[in-house]
Amino acid sequence: MEDGGLRASLRAMWASVAPSWGQHADYVDTRGAVVADGMLDAAHLAPGERVLELACGPGGVGIAAAAIVGPEGEVVLSDIAPEMTAIAAERALQAGLENVTTREVDLERIDYPDACFDAVLCREGLMLVPDPAIAVGECYRVLRPNGRAVFAVWGPRERNPWLGLLFDAVTAETGLPVPPPGIPGPFSLESSGVLGELLVGAGFSRTDVREISEPMKALSVDDYWSLVPPLAGPISRVLESLPAEVNSAIRARVAQTLAAFATSDGYELPGVSLVGVGRR
Repeated sequence: MEDGGLRASLRAMWASVAPSWGQHADYVDTRGAVVADGMLDAAHLAPGERVLELACGPGGVGIAAAAIVGPEGEVVLSDIAPEMTAIAAERALQAGLENVTTREVDLERIDYPDACFDAVLCREGLMLVPDPAIAVGECYRVLRPNGRAVFAVWGPRERNPWLGLLFDAVTAETGLPVPPPGIPGPFSLESSGVLGELLVGAGFSRTDVREISEPMKALSVDDYWSLVPPLAGPISRVLESLPAEVNSAIRARVAQTLAAFATSDGYELPGVSLVGVGRR
């Protein structure tokens, strides 16, 4: 797929799942709170600073950053899909934040001049772009001297069974590879060495990559099924395209695998994120 076609496909894909992300925005923030806190700690934000959140989805990290930089600061919530930024804008409005704006931005083509932000934040977006090296370089470009960039990506697939088991079930029932060929996958930057190399390669100094445990809890199979597939980008579209009986078979396979993670009050599945930070 040519570059323009891939970007258009990715934009359409995330636009299609935006309603689910809006519906589950509070869950996304709760589930990702530990990683968000780790990112904000690494960013060392101060009152009055200007912050850009990339691939913001419902905007949870940027909204939290807005409270730190205060009314004298500014946060831009951005995403490749305007349907996502609309959700983020509404949530910022509901939170009473007047220092937040939104904008449609491609990670690999950040439409801002050089050296105009004090910090760039990106949670679970860098691994989903066609060329993460270009994206990290763009983040370096738009940062002011001593600016910080913080990225969170998913760690190794085998240590994130909460999502890997769904991928495995789809492949087992359909024979389709997950993610589809040509589509960047959530585990494309699963090695801490790769994320660190991207930061150094873009010119960042004082780089650091840390692992953060982020398990997923589900009350039941129904609870898991209502949360993970609708938020899982290309998987959501694949499931929508399949006959009902195939969906049922995939769900049954998921339920069978979930049994290994049963607890007294549902299920708890391991999850691991990598948080990388660099200074300009």
